[in-house]
Amino acid sequence: MASIAALSSLSSEHQKACTSDGISSIKTFAESNDVVASIPSSYHSLPHDDNVVDHLADSIPIIDFSLLTSHDPQIHANAVRELGKACQDWNLFMIINHGIAESLTEEVMKKSAEFHNLPLEEKKEFKDEGLFAPIRYGTSSHSQEEKVHYWRDYLRVTTFPEFHFPHKPSGFKEVAFEYTRKIRSIVRELLQGVSESLGLEANAIIEPTNFDSGFQKFQVNLYPPCPRPDLALGLPAHTDNGFFTILAQNKIAGLQVKHDGKWINVNPLPNCLLAIPGDQLELVSNGRYKSIWHRAMLNDKNTRVTLAIANGPPLEKEIGPTPELLEKEEPLFKSIKFKDYIELQQQARCVAGRTLDNIRIT
Repeated sequence: MASIAALSSLSSEHQKACTSDGISSIKTFAESNDVVASIPSSYHSLPHDDNVVDHLADSIPIIDFSLLTSHDPQIHANAVRELGKACQDWNLFMIINHGIAESLTEEVMKKSAEFHNLPLEEKKEFKDEGLFAPIRYGTSSHSQEEKVHYWRDYLRVTTFPEFHFPHKPSGFKEVAFEYTRKIRSIVRELLQGVSESLGLEANAIIEPTNFDSGFQKFQVNLYPPCPRPDLALGLPAHTDNGFFTILAQNKIAGLQVKHDGKWINVNPLPNCLLAIPGDQLELVSNGRYKSIWHRAMLNDKNTRVTLAIANGPPLEKEIGPTPELLEKEEPLFKSIKFKDYIELQQQARCVAGRTLDNIRIT
Protein backbone atom coordinates (compact mmCIF):
# COMPACT_ATOMS: atom_id res chain seq x y z
CA MET A 1 0.00 0.00 0.00
CA ALA A 2 1.49 3.33 -1.10
CA SER A 3 1.44 6.27 1.28
CA ILE A 4 3.27 9.56 1.69
CA ALA A 5 4.92 8.12 4.80
CA ALA A 6 6.58 5.46 2.67
CA LEU A 7 8.47 7.92 0.47
CA SER A 8 11.87 6.51 1.33
CA SER A 9 11.16 3.47 -0.80
CA LEU A 10 10.14 5.47 -3.84
CA SER A 11 12.21 6.47 -6.84
CA SER A 12 14.32 9.64 -6.79
CA GLU A 13 11.99 11.42 -9.21
CA HIS A 14 8.99 10.36 -7.18
CA GLN A 15 10.59 11.70 -4.00
CA LYS A 16 11.03 15.05 -5.75
CA ALA A 17 7.31 15.02 -6.45
CA CYS A 18 6.55 14.90 -2.72
CA THR A 19 7.16 17.50 -0.08
CA SER A 20 6.63 17.58 3.66
CA ASP A 21 3.26 19.20 2.89
CA GLY A 22 2.19 16.49 0.45
CA ILE A 23 2.48 15.80 -3.27
CA SER A 24 3.82 18.50 -5.59
CA SER A 25 3.25 16.56 -8.85
CA ILE A 26 0.44 14.07 -9.12
CA LYS A 27 1.75 12.95 -12.53
CA THR A 28 5.08 11.87 -11.08
CA PHE A 29 3.41 10.35 -8.05
CA ALA A 30 0.92 8.42 -10.20
CA GLU A 31 3.69 7.05 -12.41
CA SER A 32 5.46 5.54 -9.43
CA ASN A 33 5.40 1.75 -9.38
CA ASP A 34 4.35 1.95 -5.74
CA VAL A 35 0.97 3.44 -6.60
CA VAL A 36 -0.89 0.31 -7.58
CA ALA A 37 -4.22 -0.07 -5.86
CA SER A 38 -4.44 2.70 -3.31
CA ILE A 39 -4.14 6.47 -2.99
CA PRO A 40 -3.48 8.73 0.02
CA SER A 41 -6.60 9.28 2.10
CA SER A 42 -6.33 13.04 1.55
CA TYR A 43 -7.39 12.36 -2.06
CA HIS A 44 -10.64 10.64 -1.06
CA SER A 45 -12.91 13.40 -2.37
CA LEU A 46 -15.72 11.82 -4.40
CA PRO A 47 -19.13 11.93 -2.66
CA HIS A 48 -20.95 8.60 -2.58
CA ASP A 49 -24.51 9.89 -2.72
CA ASP A 50 -24.39 11.66 -6.08
CA ASN A 51 -27.12 11.13 -8.64
CA VAL A 52 -25.42 10.58 -12.03
CA VAL A 53 -27.51 10.08 -15.17
CA ASP A 54 -26.60 9.57 -18.81
CA HIS A 55 -29.89 9.94 -20.66
CA LEU A 56 -29.74 13.75 -20.64
CA ALA A 57 -26.29 14.01 -22.23
CA ASP A 58 -27.67 14.09 -25.77
CA SER A 59 -29.82 17.10 -24.86
CA ILE A 60 -26.88 19.46 -24.31
CA PRO A 61 -27.41 22.39 -26.72
CA ILE A 62 -25.26 22.89 -29.80
CA ILE A 63 -24.56 26.41 -31.07
CA ASP A 64 -23.43 26.80 -34.67
CA PHE A 65 -21.02 29.72 -34.46
CA SER A 66 -21.19 30.35 -38.20
CA LEU A 67 -24.91 31.08 -37.85
CA LEU A 68 -24.39 33.35 -34.86
CA THR A 69 -21.92 35.44 -36.87
CA SER A 70 -23.98 35.35 -40.07
CA HIS A 71 -24.64 38.66 -41.83
CA ASP A 72 -28.13 37.44 -42.73
CA PRO A 73 -30.38 39.17 -40.14
CA GLN A 74 -32.85 36.30 -39.87
CA ILE A 75 -30.20 33.60 -39.55
CA HIS A 76 -28.40 35.69 -36.91
CA ALA A 77 -31.61 36.38 -34.98
CA ASN A 78 -32.48 32.68 -34.88
CA ALA A 79 -28.98 31.84 -33.62
CA VAL A 80 -29.26 34.52 -30.93
CA ARG A 81 -32.51 32.97 -29.71
CA GLU A 82 -30.86 29.54 -29.59
CA LEU A 83 -27.94 30.99 -27.63
CA GLY A 84 -30.26 32.61 -25.09
CA LYS A 85 -32.22 29.39 -24.72
CA ALA A 86 -28.99 27.40 -24.18
CA CYS A 87 -27.82 29.84 -21.51
CA GLN A 88 -31.18 29.86 -19.75
CA ASP A 89 -32.14 26.20 -19.96
CA TRP A 90 -28.78 24.45 -19.69
CA ASN A 91 -26.09 26.96 -18.67
CA LEU A 92 -23.79 25.03 -21.01
CA PHE A 93 -23.43 24.45 -24.75
CA MET A 94 -21.16 23.04 -27.43
CA ILE A 95 -19.86 25.33 -30.17
CA ILE A 96 -19.42 23.94 -33.67
CA ASN A 97 -18.10 25.66 -36.82
CA HIS A 98 -16.13 28.00 -34.57
CA GLY A 99 -13.35 28.68 -37.05
CA ILE A 100 -10.42 27.30 -35.04
CA ALA A 101 -8.59 24.69 -37.08
CA GLU A 102 -8.51 21.28 -35.48
CA SER A 103 -4.79 21.14 -36.25
CA LEU A 104 -4.19 24.23 -34.08
CA THR A 105 -6.10 22.77 -31.13
CA GLU A 106 -4.21 19.51 -31.50
CA GLU A 107 -0.87 21.34 -31.57
CA VAL A 108 -1.70 23.28 -28.40
CA MET A 109 -2.79 20.02 -26.78
CA LYS A 110 0.45 18.34 -27.90
CA LYS A 111 2.62 21.15 -26.53
CA SER A 112 0.62 21.17 -23.29
CA ALA A 113 1.36 17.49 -22.82
CA GLU A 114 5.03 18.16 -23.60
CA PHE A 115 5.11 20.78 -20.87
CA HIS A 116 3.69 18.36 -18.31
CA ASN A 117 6.20 15.74 -19.47
CA LEU A 118 9.14 17.99 -18.64
CA PRO A 119 11.21 16.86 -15.64
CA LEU A 120 9.74 18.15 -12.40
CA GLU A 121 12.86 20.20 -11.67
CA GLU A 122 12.37 22.15 -14.90
CA LYS A 123 8.71 22.84 -14.16
CA LYS A 124 9.54 24.14 -10.67
CA GLU A 125 10.79 27.31 -12.35
CA PHE A 126 7.10 28.12 -12.82
CA LYS A 127 5.94 27.08 -9.36
CA ASP A 128 2.64 28.65 -8.29
CA GLU A 129 3.53 31.69 -6.18
CA GLY A 130 0.06 33.12 -5.68
CA LEU A 131 -3.35 33.79 -7.10
CA PHE A 132 -2.34 36.53 -9.56
CA ALA A 133 1.16 35.40 -10.50
CA PRO A 134 1.31 35.45 -14.33
CA ILE A 135 2.63 31.88 -14.70
CA ARG A 136 1.67 29.21 -12.18
CA TYR A 137 2.49 25.49 -12.23
CA GLY A 138 1.14 23.29 -9.47
CA THR A 139 -1.04 20.39 -8.44
CA SER A 140 -4.48 19.76 -6.97
CA SER A 141 -6.78 22.80 -6.69
CA HIS A 142 -5.74 25.25 -3.96
CA SER A 143 -3.25 23.06 -2.17
CA GLN A 144 -2.13 25.64 0.41
CA GLU A 145 -5.60 25.98 1.92
CA GLU A 146 -7.44 22.79 1.05
CA LYS A 147 -7.82 19.81 3.37
CA VAL A 148 -8.80 17.43 0.56
CA HIS A 149 -6.61 17.14 -2.53
CA TYR A 150 -7.40 16.50 -6.18
CA TRP A 151 -5.78 14.28 -8.80
CA ARG A 152 -4.57 17.01 -11.17
CA ASP A 153 -1.49 18.95 -12.24
CA TYR A 154 -2.02 22.36 -13.84
CA LEU A 155 -0.38 25.21 -15.68
CA ARG A 156 -2.15 28.56 -15.36
CA VAL A 157 -0.98 31.53 -17.43
CA THR A 158 -2.27 35.08 -17.81
CA THR A 159 -2.58 35.66 -21.58
CA PHE A 160 -4.48 38.97 -21.67
CA PRO A 161 -4.28 41.96 -21.45
CA GLU A 162 -0.57 41.10 -21.27
CA PHE A 163 0.62 37.84 -22.75
CA HIS A 164 2.81 35.75 -20.45
CA PHE A 165 3.96 32.23 -21.18
CA PRO A 166 6.62 29.65 -20.30
CA HIS A 167 9.61 29.63 -22.63
CA LYS A 168 9.50 25.84 -22.91
CA PRO A 169 8.80 23.53 -24.59
CA SER A 170 9.82 25.06 -27.90
CA GLY A 171 6.88 26.35 -29.93
CA PHE A 172 4.37 26.22 -27.04
CA LYS A 173 4.23 29.99 -26.58
CA GLU A 174 3.59 30.69 -30.25
CA VAL A 175 0.67 28.29 -30.74
CA ALA A 176 -0.84 29.29 -27.39
CA PHE A 177 -0.78 32.97 -28.44
CA GLU A 178 -2.67 32.22 -31.65
CA TYR A 179 -5.13 29.93 -29.89
CA THR A 180 -5.96 32.29 -27.02
CA ARG A 181 -6.50 35.24 -29.36
CA LYS A 182 -8.97 33.20 -31.39
CA ILE A 183 -10.78 32.18 -28.22
CA ARG A 184 -11.09 35.83 -27.17
CA SER A 185 -12.74 36.64 -30.51
CA ILE A 186 -15.23 33.81 -30.01
CA VAL A 187 -16.10 34.96 -26.48
CA ARG A 188 -16.58 38.51 -27.70
CA GLU A 189 -19.13 37.29 -30.25
CA LEU A 190 -20.84 35.20 -27.56
CA LEU A 191 -21.17 38.22 -25.29
CA GLN A 192 -22.68 40.23 -28.10
CA GLY A 193 -25.15 37.41 -28.77
CA VAL A 194 -25.96 37.16 -25.05
CA SER A 195 -26.67 40.91 -24.95
CA GLU A 196 -29.00 40.65 -27.92
CA SER A 197 -30.75 37.63 -26.44
CA LEU A 198 -31.53 39.78 -23.39
CA GLY A 199 -33.12 42.38 -25.63
CA LEU A 200 -30.16 44.76 -25.34
CA GLU A 201 -27.76 46.36 -27.78
CA ALA A 202 -24.97 44.07 -28.95
CA ASN A 203 -22.28 45.89 -26.94
CA ALA A 204 -24.39 46.36 -23.78
CA ILE A 205 -22.17 43.94 -21.84
CA ILE A 206 -18.86 44.44 -23.64
CA GLU A 207 -18.64 48.22 -23.23
CA PRO A 208 -19.56 48.76 -19.55
CA THR A 209 -17.40 45.82 -18.46
CA ASN A 210 -14.40 46.91 -20.62
CA PHE A 211 -14.19 43.37 -21.97
CA ASP A 212 -11.77 44.41 -24.71
CA SER A 213 -9.20 45.07 -21.96
CA GLY A 214 -10.34 42.10 -19.93
CA PHE A 215 -8.53 39.31 -18.13
CA GLN A 216 -7.84 35.99 -19.84
CA LYS A 217 -6.29 32.92 -18.25
CA PHE A 218 -4.94 29.92 -20.15
CA GLN A 219 -5.11 26.75 -18.09
CA VAL A 220 -3.99 23.31 -19.10
CA ASN A 221 -5.05 20.53 -16.75
CA LEU A 222 -3.50 17.08 -16.71
CA TYR A 223 -5.39 14.23 -15.02
CA PRO A 224 -3.23 11.07 -14.88
CA PRO A 225 -4.81 7.62 -14.55
CA CYS A 226 -5.94 7.10 -10.97
CA PRO A 227 -5.95 3.62 -9.40
CA ARG A 228 -9.10 4.52 -7.43
CA PRO A 229 -11.34 6.71 -9.60
CA ASP A 230 -14.22 5.60 -7.39
CA LEU A 231 -12.69 7.59 -4.51
CA ALA A 232 -10.98 10.64 -6.04
CA LEU A 233 -11.81 13.65 -8.18
CA GLY A 234 -9.72 15.60 -10.67
CA LEU A 235 -11.51 18.79 -9.62
CA PRO A 236 -14.33 19.30 -7.14
CA ALA A 237 -17.72 20.74 -7.99
CA HIS A 238 -17.33 24.46 -8.70
CA THR A 239 -18.50 27.33 -10.85
CA ASP A 240 -16.10 29.47 -12.87
CA ASN A 241 -15.61 33.12 -12.03
CA GLY A 242 -15.52 34.80 -15.46
CA PHE A 243 -17.95 35.33 -18.33
CA PHE A 244 -17.20 32.15 -20.27
CA THR A 245 -14.63 29.40 -19.94
CA ILE A 246 -13.99 27.74 -23.29
CA LEU A 247 -12.96 24.11 -22.85
CA ALA A 248 -11.31 21.65 -25.20
CA GLN A 249 -10.00 18.21 -24.28
CA ASN A 250 -8.14 15.28 -25.70
CA LYS A 251 -10.41 12.39 -26.58
CA ILE A 252 -10.71 11.27 -22.95
CA ALA A 253 -14.01 12.00 -21.19
CA GLY A 254 -14.24 13.29 -17.64
CA LEU A 255 -16.36 16.44 -17.45
CA GLN A 256 -19.60 16.26 -15.48
CA VAL A 257 -22.09 19.11 -15.14
CA LYS A 258 -25.01 19.51 -12.76
CA HIS A 259 -28.39 19.94 -14.44
CA ASP A 260 -31.71 19.86 -12.59
CA GLY A 261 -29.95 18.44 -9.53
CA LYS A 262 -28.36 15.54 -11.43
CA TRP A 263 -24.77 15.03 -12.53
CA ILE A 264 -24.45 14.40 -16.27
CA ASN A 265 -21.47 13.04 -18.19
CA VAL A 266 -20.53 15.40 -21.03
CA ASN A 267 -19.40 13.76 -24.27
CA PRO A 268 -18.32 16.59 -26.60
CA LEU A 269 -18.72 16.35 -30.36
CA PRO A 270 -15.44 16.03 -32.31
CA ASN A 271 -13.63 19.37 -32.69
CA CYS A 272 -16.28 21.28 -30.78
CA LEU A 273 -15.61 23.77 -28.00
CA LEU A 274 -17.50 23.63 -24.72
CA ALA A 275 -18.75 26.98 -23.46
CA ILE A 276 -19.14 27.08 -19.69
CA PRO A 277 -20.92 30.23 -18.44
CA GLY A 278 -19.34 31.68 -15.32
CA ASP A 279 -20.37 33.79 -12.35
CA GLN A 280 -19.73 37.11 -14.09
CA LEU A 281 -22.24 36.18 -16.79
CA GLU A 282 -24.84 35.51 -14.10
CA LEU A 283 -23.90 38.82 -12.51
CA VAL A 284 -24.16 40.99 -15.63
CA SER A 285 -27.38 39.25 -16.75
CA ASN A 286 -28.86 39.99 -13.31
CA GLY A 287 -29.45 36.32 -12.62
CA ARG A 288 -31.04 35.33 -15.94
CA TYR A 289 -28.14 33.22 -17.22
CA LYS A 290 -26.65 31.22 -14.39
CA SER A 291 -23.19 29.74 -14.02
CA ILE A 292 -23.06 25.97 -13.97
CA TRP A 293 -21.63 23.58 -11.39
CA HIS A 294 -19.14 21.19 -12.95
CA ARG A 295 -16.36 18.83 -11.89
CA ALA A 296 -13.64 16.58 -13.34
CA MET A 297 -13.95 12.82 -13.01
CA LEU A 298 -11.08 10.34 -13.30
CA ASN A 299 -10.35 6.98 -14.87
CA ASP A 300 -7.75 4.30 -14.20
CA LYS A 301 -6.42 3.84 -17.75
CA ASN A 302 -5.89 7.07 -19.68
CA THR A 303 -4.45 10.52 -19.10
CA ARG A 304 -6.95 13.30 -19.71
CA VAL A 305 -5.74 16.74 -20.84
CA THR A 306 -7.96 19.81 -21.02
CA LEU A 307 -7.46 23.35 -22.27
CA ALA A 308 -9.60 25.73 -20.24
CA ILE A 309 -9.47 29.36 -21.39
CA ALA A 310 -11.19 31.64 -18.88
CA ASN A 311 -12.37 35.07 -20.05
CA GLY A 312 -13.51 37.89 -17.81
CA PRO A 313 -13.45 41.67 -17.32
CA PRO A 314 -10.32 43.58 -16.24
CA LEU A 315 -9.18 42.64 -12.75
CA GLU A 316 -9.66 46.17 -11.40
CA LYS A 317 -13.05 46.71 -13.07
CA GLU A 318 -16.11 46.88 -10.83
CA ILE A 319 -18.83 44.64 -12.26
CA GLY A 320 -22.54 44.54 -11.54
CA PRO A 321 -25.79 43.88 -13.39
CA THR A 322 -25.79 45.47 -16.85
CA PRO A 323 -27.00 49.09 -16.63
CA GLU A 324 -29.54 48.68 -19.45
CA LEU A 325 -31.27 45.89 -17.51
CA LEU A 326 -31.50 48.06 -14.41
CA GLU A 327 -33.58 50.60 -16.31
CA LYS A 328 -36.48 48.17 -15.91
CA GLU A 329 -35.65 46.02 -12.88
CA GLU A 330 -33.94 46.01 -9.50
CA PRO A 331 -30.42 44.59 -9.16
CA LEU A 332 -30.08 41.13 -7.66
CA PHE A 333 -26.37 41.56 -6.90
CA LYS A 334 -24.02 44.18 -5.53
CA SER A 335 -21.21 45.43 -7.74
CA ILE A 336 -17.70 44.16 -7.02
CA LYS A 337 -14.24 44.43 -8.55
CA PHE A 338 -13.41 41.31 -10.53
CA LYS A 339 -10.13 40.88 -8.64
CA ASP A 340 -11.98 41.07 -5.32
CA TYR A 341 -14.49 38.54 -6.59
CA ILE A 342 -11.75 36.07 -7.50
CA GLU A 343 -10.25 36.40 -4.03
CA LEU A 344 -13.67 35.97 -2.47
CA GLN A 345 -14.20 32.85 -4.54
CA GLN A 346 -11.01 31.26 -3.25
CA GLN A 347 -12.24 31.77 0.32
CA ALA A 348 -15.70 30.43 -0.50
CA ARG A 349 -14.27 27.29 -2.13
CA CYS A 350 -12.51 26.41 1.08
CA VAL A 351 -15.91 26.13 2.76
CA ALA A 352 -17.76 24.74 -0.28
CA GLY A 353 -19.80 27.91 -0.67
CA ARG A 354 -21.21 29.73 -3.69
CA THR A 355 -19.49 33.08 -4.12
CA LEU A 356 -22.39 34.88 -5.77
CA ASP A 357 -24.44 34.39 -2.61
CA ASN A 358 -22.00 36.69 -0.82
CA ILE A 359 -22.91 39.62 -3.07
CA ARG A 360 -26.58 38.83 -3.54
CA ILE A 361 -28.98 41.57 -2.46
CA THR A 362 -31.53 40.08 -0.06
